[in-house]
Amino acid sequence: MYPKLVVGGVCGLAWATGLRGLMAQVAGQESTVSWIFTFGFILMPGVVVGVLLGWAEHLRTTGGRRGWRWLALSPFLFALFNPAALAVALLGTAGGYAVSRRGPLWARIASGLFAVAIIPLWSVIATAVGGPRLALDTPRGAWIAVYLYSFLAVLALACAIPHRPVVAVPERPTPETAEVLSLERGALPSE
Repeated sequence: MYPKLVVGGVCGLAWATGLRGLMAQVAGQESTVSWIFTFGFILMPGVVVGVLLGWAEHLRTTGGRRGWRWLALSPFLFALFNPAALAVALLGTAGGYAVSRRGPLWARIASGLFAVAIIPLWSVIATAVGGPRLALDTPRGAWIAVYLYSFLAVLALACAIPHRPVVAVPERPTPETAEVLSLERGALPSE
């Protein structure tokens, strides 16, 4: 079992659960919970996306593999079940590319501008989406806005993983690297 996949799955579940809470706050009284929509179409894809991004981190730190950077697109799994989630996937992947420090600067700037466009956009559409209770000049509306922005920021940071540089792994550990590896695994240093 790869620990990074487990950590990714747990983080994905926590993120999706929080996102579902945000959706409930935006929907208000009309919010409902069901087995298929809540668990099947929101929480389960969150776990799968988290596992895939955890796998990307595992592959990144073990020398990479052919085609592994395609895992950056894993948030689009949400859009398979709900086309409205396409915006979340687009903002997360664009933000991830922007903060990855990889690729042409102009492309990262364009991606970053696209990703942060939600900030002024939400200030314009918040009341249209949830009524006056989501106005940004109210405590509840400001809280919901911070809730939304922070979830998208966390997704962007996770989506940056497949863009990060590969950690080179030596073919055969030298005596020095073998000791460092054993220390990382919790062994006591040899005298």
